[in-house]
Amino acid sequence: MKDEQLEMVRGSGNVFRDLGRPDADVLQVKAILAAEIVKALDKDRLTLRAAHERTGISAADFSRIRNADLQRFTVDRLMSILNRLGSRVEVKIRVRKMDVEPIPA
Repeated sequence: MKDEQLEMVRGSGNVFRDLGRPDADVLQVKAILAAEIVKALDKDRLTLRAAHERTGISAADFSRIRNADLQRFTVDRLMSILNRLGSRVEVKIRVRKMDVEPIPA
């Protein structure tokens, strides 16, 4: 194993794109929003129940977010949860032409 050469590959900045997911951009946005929700919970030292009491969002949903189980969430719902936790979401969009052919869905 010591003699084996490792190949370094530069990622795109979006792990979901690197894995070939057709919905990579949406998954990346959801992951970023979920990470911000977890940061807000940790910053305020909120338990799942306390977060529910503060926001009206179910404790089970906060548990799903903590576990990165984001299939049930839309981007706008995650933004709404962040708003209810007292954070403001600002979105900047940059559209670029892809260097490679898109992966068919």
